[in-house]
Amino acid sequence: MKILWQVSFRPLNKSKSNDIIQTKFIDNIKKFNADITFSITQFDDYGVYNFLKKKKIKKKFFNYPKKLLPKNSKYSNSIMLKNSLKYYIKGDFDYFVFSNADILVSKKIISILKLVKTKDYMGFVFPNTLIKNGKVINSYTPHYGIDFIAFKLNKKKAKLFLKLLKGYNQYDWGVIDNFYIAIGEALKMNFENLFKKIKIKKIENKFKDFSEDRKWQIKSWKKNEFFKIFLKKNNLSLLYAFGSYYYLLFKILRIRDLNFKLFLIYFRFYLFLPINLLKKILKIFF
Repeated sequence: MKILWQVSFRPLNKSKSNDIIQTKFIDNIKKFNADITFSITQFDDYGVYNFLKKKKIKKKFFNYPKKLLPKNSKYSNSIMLKNSLKYYIKGDFDYFVFSNADILVSKKIISILKLVKTKDYMGFVFPNTLIKNGKVINSYTPHYGIDFIAFKLNKKKAKLFLKLLKGYNQYDWGVIDNFYIAIGEALKMNFENLFKKIKIKKIENKFKDFSEDRKWQIKSWKKNEFFKIFLKKNNLSLLYAFGSYYYLLFKILRIRDLNFKLFLIYFRFYLFLPINLLKKILKIFF
């Protein structure tokens, strides 16, 4: 099985803990019993190329000069994705995988993907098992973030994927989960939440080491108006942009994917929906 695995890395030597996390990520994937090529797009990020060279991984490396990004932007997920899909179409791959570099995935994922017979398949894991300061946070809490997605794409579907990205631009943090689920709907992919089959360990970064905080995240989300344009253009619900995770989790819910733990996570999450809706309504009028 051949996999093109898209991932991007933070600059080296800015955060010791993050350097360790990224090293663990690569070492983890190298143990997998599969032919994996990494598709890596960086934006003049210090030390990344030499780091990857030392890790001796199979890769296609792209560098997009940061000066070509909009002012004060750090990176672009849409540029990463376009580079990856173009390379995927040229190659002979069975799966396209998107992930972040701060996760640990069980090598069981390979045997799981090998058994998939469904065409146009899209498998992901929600929620992650969040590790903060070396400790696992309450696993019944629905931590935000879908940090691993596997697309089973033939070349025709991959070309359609790339076509849908025409004119689509995205910069910095935000709308990633929402975008991938929305594009999955546009491509008529068959969703599967792999939560009851496998767990993803998410190791929380020290955002302060990269001058990133909640304020920066909110600012990044708000400036990405392109996402609403993308949704309108492809006749997709604007709730992907406005409905937060309430809409997103509704879209990925499949009864067959539930186990008792995931049911409780959904229950806890939606339990507070009426209260949060009321708060939003009051905020609009008062």
